[in-house]
Amino acid sequence: MTLKFGVIGTGAIGKEHIRRITNNLSGGKIVAVTDVNEESARSAVRQFGLDAVIYPDDKALVADKNVDAVLVTSWGPAHEQSVLAAIEAGKYVFCEKPLATTAEGCMRIVEAEMKYGKRLVQVGFMRRYDSGYVQLKQAIDNNYIGEPLMVRCVHRNPDVGESYTTDMAIHDTLIHEIDVLHWLINDEYKSVQVAFPKKTKRALAHLCDPQLITLETKSGIIITAEVFVNCKYGYDIQCEVIGEEGVAYLPEFSGITTRKDARLGTSILTDWKDRFIDAYDKELQDFMDSIKKTGEPNGPTSWDGYVAAVTADACVKAQQTGGKETVALTEKPAFYKIEKEVAETV
Repeated sequence: MTLKFGVIGTGAIGKEHIRRITNNLSGGKIVAVTDVNEESARSAVRQFGLDAVIYPDDKALVADKNVDAVLVTSWGPAHEQSVLAAIEAGKYVFCEKPLATTAEGCMRIVEAEMKYGKRLVQVGFMRRYDSGYVQLKQAIDNNYIGEPLMVRCVHRNPDVGESYTTDMAIHDTLIHEIDVLHWLINDEYKSVQVAFPKKTKRALAHLCDPQLITLETKSGIIITAEVFVNCKYGYDIQCEVIGEEGVAYLPEFSGITTRKDARLGTSILTDWKDRFIDAYDKELQDFMDSIKKTGEPNGPTSWDGYVAAVTADACVKAQQTGGKETVALTEKPAFYKIEKEVAETV
């Protein structure tokens, strides 16, 4: 069985996914594309030699009976509309984050999926497929370090563009930690607080950088997450889980060690796409494989997208108030309570 994809959004990430489905992965084929910039869609078709229909908009693409699954890689505010249209048409959906730009929008998708009666949606939180995070998850689930007590993590970028704002440190950057930590420790967030340390001289006037976010879970685990997007030295992702019996660390990204000019050194990546390139491949391959095997996607759910959105909104509010803010989630529906373990499929 070949899963036939329609791609909504042919910008950088859209073309990356087209490339991996066409050239790297098995079981998928691009049969339709659309973009608000028609030339971008045409360029993607030419670049990858696709035998694909170019549609004027997402609704026309979703309506194509030849499309089995929809890949949503458009501008964030357009995601909700496309995902809801796909669910209504009974099409599988792989949606890059955010699932929707508001918690209310995510909940509308959750409700639409439950009404349809079958899981159709997977959200592109690729870190769950990174081999390092999978090993960390296995150590926690196997009780190798005992019950987790604290988590410390770091998300550093060498620099960001002028359009990057203080709230984007949450919605565009920390959002990955919000999801993967929720998955790692299998606990719900209870509250958040944000502190702004001394500002780096590298940050533009409108941006507070770095930021330190503290999240508390319902069982009492304390998470401290540093976001520093003008660190200059490279792209650096770290995670440390402190348990009752030991400590587990996210492995460093593998690279050669050199001895030169009286120095011992290891190269540090500067591009996030290189750090998680294998995880991107694995999440899309799992999306296709699990649909063929079980009839439903196996990765991060619409509910996970909702949890991330609610938590991120609380973090942004905490940026503004300086106080501790509650993460107010509704009760998890039974529809999403039986979850498959990603680690078993990667």
